[in-house]
Amino acid sequence: DHIQAVEAVRDAGFDVAVTQADADMLPSYDQLLEDREKLEIGRLRVATIATPGHTPGSICFAVEGTPLLFSGDTLFPGGPGNTSFPNADFATIIESIEHRLFSEFGPDTIVLPGHGAGTTIGKESPHLAEWVERGW
Repeated sequence: DHIQAVEAVRDAGFDVAVTQADADMLPSYDQLLEDREKLEIGRLRVATIATPGHTPGSICFAVEGTPLLFSGDTLFPGGPGNTSFPNADFATIIESIEHRLFSEFGPDTIVLPGHGAGTTIGKESPHLAEWVERGW
C-alpha cells in the first residue's frame, strides 16, 4: 500500500529509497538502504533498522536523539503488521519486533506506524506472547 505512491513521490522531485530485499516491488527507486545506515534528513539523523516480516525488506526508522521510532508496517498498537500475503512471514516479524525493537528501544519510545494511531514500546512489549499465541 505504501509503494503505490512511488511514481507520484518521484514526480514531485523526491528521492525514493528501498532495501535490496524489496527493490523488485518498486517500479523505480533512487537509493538502496542498508541495515543500521545513518541518514541525514534536514537537521535530523535517522537510523535504519531492518525488521523483515511484513515484507522481506521491511525497515523502521529511529530518529537519533529523540524517542521516536517510525515502524512502517512492522508494529502497531495491539500487534504486528499484516503477514497474510506472499513473502510475508509471521515468525519473522515477531523475531524482528522482539530482537530489533523491544530489546533495543526503551519503554518510553514512541512508535509511529505507517497507519493509524501511535503507541509506545512499553505499551506493546508486554503483549508479545499473546500475539504469538493468537498467530497475528
